[in-house]
Amino acid sequence: MAGKAFASSADLAEKEQTLEVLADGVYALTAEGDPNVGAIEGEDFLVCFEAMATPTAARQWLARLREHTDKPVRYLVLSHYHAVRVLGASAFDADVIVAHENTRALVAERGREDWESEFARMPRLAKDADSVPGLTWPTLTFSDRMTIDLGGDRGELQLHHCGRGHTEGDLVGWLPRQGILFAGDLVEAEAALYTGDAFHRDWAGATLDRVRDFGAEALVGGRGKVSRGRGEVDAAIEQTRHFLRVMLDEVGAVHARGGTLKEAFDRAHAALSGQYGHWPIFEHCLPFDVSRLWDELSGIERPVIWTAERDRQVWDQLQD
Repeated sequence: MAGKAFASSADLAEKEQTLEVLADGVYALTAEGDPNVGAIEGEDFLVCFEAMATPTAARQWLARLREHTDKPVRYLVLSHYHAVRVLGASAFDADVIVAHENTRALVAERGREDWESEFARMPRLAKDADSVPGLTWPTLTFSDRMTIDLGGDRGELQLHHCGRGHTEGDLVGWLPRQGILFAGDLVEAEAALYTGDAFHRDWAGATLDRVRDFGAEALVGGRGKVSRGRGEVDAAIEQTRHFLRVMLDEVGAVHARGGTLKEAFDRAHAALSGQYGHWPIFEHCLPFDVSRLWDELSGIERPVIWTAERDRQVWDQLQD
């Protein structure tokens, strides 16, 4: 019997995109579990949040956004370094590309390998892959917090590093006046987590605590629907935390008794699939998630670089 198709290589059906206006001049584009993006209007400029996987995909998003505003993009904010989030940056013609300082370091260390890995895992997102001119380099970085004055009476956008989580360099975008949080992949709303470059214990603990403490009334996660109201926001955060804690418990138990990586994967899959298995990219992500957590429990502090070759080796090792 043929094994499972590699990662999301067989997921070729287009997803329906939905543009939502969350407040005056605040936009989110969701797409049935594909990566979310957003935009915030300043008085005479735009801040865009995330860049899509390719310039061609980004131009399609910008065409939707231009139905609402023709302001130029001054800032492009990248929540982290993963290729499907950043390689469409050239389409925005932004004056400034903002990211956390660790994100810039990760692009330098592993950006090329991540590009090849992610496009092989998710070929449908790599629309017109040849349109990517090269790696995306942030032009402005920060370590803890940065504030963008939106001008006029629009308030401010605060960018915060809440700690290590999905990667070493995740940032969130907080609009205190509107109570809206762009959380990047630190929170997923009814979409499975990718933790292949994660710091699971930090993420499940202090990092998500800081995300929760914003008290957002609306939250745009990395994937899935927009969470509206404190109940939905808190549920999305705690669902993310629960996924991580189940992984820590199940993989940790196998690791502690001297079991194998394959045993840990099977145990985690059994524990998670009932609640999360129907969510987007669950089967795609879990082998890479468990592999990274196994390394972390083995004392490998920083994630091993994923390459297209390593992806296939891990996938083949953990599938039945």
